[in-house]
Amino acid sequence: MWSRLQQMLIKEFIQLLRDKRMRPVVFVMPVLQLLVFSFAVNTDVDHIATAVFDQDNSVSSRGFVSAFIDSGYFDRTVEVGSPLEVRHVMDAGEVQAALYLPRGFEGELRAGRSPGVQLLVDGTNSNTASVVLGYSQDIVSRYSREWLAQRGGAGPAEPVRLESRGWFNPNLESRKFFVPGIIGLIVTIIVLMLTSMAVVREKEIGTIEQILVSPIRPIEFILGKTIPFAVIGYIDMALVTVVGMTVFDIPFRGSPALLAAGTGIYLLTILGLGLFISTISQTQQQAVLTMFFFLMPGVLLSGFMFPIENMPGVVQWLTLLNPMRYYMEMIRGIFLKGLGLEILWRQFAILAGMGALIMLLSANRFRKTLV
Repeated sequence: MWSRLQQMLIKEFIQLLRDKRMRPVVFVMPVLQLLVFSFAVNTDVDHIATAVFDQDNSVSSRGFVSAFIDSGYFDRTVEVGSPLEVRHVMDAGEVQAALYLPRGFEGELRAGRSPGVQLLVDGTNSNTASVVLGYSQDIVSRYSREWLAQRGGAGPAEPVRLESRGWFNPNLESRKFFVPGIIGLIVTIIVLMLTSMAVVREKEIGTIEQILVSPIRPIEFILGKTIPFAVIGYIDMALVTVVGMTVFDIPFRGSPALLAAGTGIYLLTILGLGLFISTISQTQQQAVLTMFFFLMPGVLLSGFMFPIENMPGVVQWLTLLNPMRYYMEMIRGIFLKGLGLEILWRQFAILAGMGALIMLLSANRFRKTLV
């Protein structure tokens, strides 16, 4: 058995690596995908293009505007002189926010009254608008406290003082959340694509008949087809992990051995799914289309981009059947929180059960196909 399996593995690696077009897809494309996705997928809001309409044009009003610009979140893009200009630049999409300071701003401020200031925000993207409004409230509050402190005022009483602190991601950078998920996504795509097309390629080029008449047993053929892609999955995971840590400064607080073990269990599920796709496809085109039929719902229901807690109840139940959900929880927990098996045992157990079930069903169907 081991001799036949060894020959099968050698044949698969030679067939995979001798294709000059396939080598970049397997080893270079994952790194490029990580770089592109990680730079593109970023929900942090900064450098907001802002129009300034300052009718008061006083020392205090200019200081107030500077408080916005110096925060680093707002960029003074254009100065406008009328409400019509404000509307024009907002409609044209030249700015995402417009700051309006009326006449008498400094006089009201020196008289101890609260001057009215208006911030217009483009609400096309509701998430961005909410973040911008949050930034502006913090800036105005800080400016008010500094104004009172400079003039010896006690300011409003603060019976409750809130001090917030972000654990695991102190600067609340979205990239640190997305990059571990992208690593899991890339491993899934590469392994699922290679596995789903491996057997179909044998059918298309006509070598499946030679395998049927050879002494190799179905289990040996299955292992010979899946082990090389599991090895490639580990190599790709190591590559994109190193790139993510060095290029994007993603912390790795957990155990590499635990990540390797979790990836192995997850690969068992993906390999089984790819094997199942290969048994129901007759051409590589069918295999690719079927792969995306499984892949797109898997990504959307994994928590990769959208919080599962915000999904409807029925959809949340569906996510429990998605192995990618548990791998995303596992890889993010190991990377960002340094979680161990005492916390992640549930994800490990569910993935192990799913992987064993899917692999057994796929292997059983595959054996019937060979017979």
